[in-house]
Amino acid sequence: MQATSTLEHPEAPPAVKSRSFKRAFADVREAWDHRELWGHLGWQDIKQRYRRSVIGPLWITISMGTTALALGLLYSVLFETNVPTFLPYVTVGFIVWNFILGCITEGTDVFIANEGLIKHLPAPITVHVMRMVWRQVLFLLHNLAVYAVVLAIFFPALSHQYQISPNGPVHPGLSWTIVLAIPGFALLALNAVWVALAFGVISTRFRDIPPVVTSFINLVFFMTPIVWDAGVLQKVTGGGSNDWRILIAELNPVYHFVEVVRAPLLGHAVDWHHWAIVGGFTVGGWGLAMVILRNYRARVSYWV
Repeated sequence: MQATSTLEHPEAPPAVKSRSFKRAFADVREAWDHRELWGHLGWQDIKQRYRRSVIGPLWITISMGTTALALGLLYSVLFETNVPTFLPYVTVGFIVWNFILGCITEGTDVFIANEGLIKHLPAPITVHVMRMVWRQVLFLLHNLAVYAVVLAIFFPALSHQYQISPNGPVHPGLSWTIVLAIPGFALLALNAVWVALAFGVISTRFRDIPPVVTSFINLVFFMTPIVWDAGVLQKVTGGGSNDWRILIAELNPVYHFVEVVRAPLLGHAVDWHHWAIVGGFTVGGWGLAMVILRNYRARVSYWV
């Protein structure tokens, strides 16, 4: 009699909330557990892009080296700077910027481009973001070969105190602090994931976001000290830190992300405020990404 009563009135399954931070964090954790999947897919993206090419992914390195050399020589003449110190500055700046640019532009399109996989592959949506960031990391590793060549050529000029621009700040030169580029890049990649998550989800709902971001990012490039030295602003303003021209660089978050990687690689002293700003964006950005993932993760497959 008791068994019959149990069959007639089965216990209702516990209610599962589709919107919860637990599910949002689970999506990210499960994506990390699938690292063999997105690691393989990211590597296949590189191979597929250069399929039937004679030198394959080396085109990435050649393209970066050609661009850095041309613009480095051009702007060194325009700004009357020392080529042996300015060319490495531009090269490393371009390498870091290329990673940031790829993560932002491809991040806005990451779910739209993977529509087929999202609808047919039962995997966390963060997997597609990890795949994209890993692909950009591989591009970065190829481009670091250009940095190694430039470092070998201009090492005598970078191994002691030097200035990039006349009357600019004096940098201490290459030392063991070069290892600080590792945590700097780790923070860069960590931020790339939340940026792609946030912009990727929003872009699936509002398709105008990718072209808007692409247009805006071109302006950010010229406002960021990549082909020009931030020391030029100090020279123009006479060293005043409150001048609006100094604020052009300081209020640009991309500048701080570039600096935490570029400065150690060139033997510059990294001011603490660069780390503080990058750390603040990391915490705040991931908080925003978790809120977006909590509220709209389940809708991505319908929006794409």
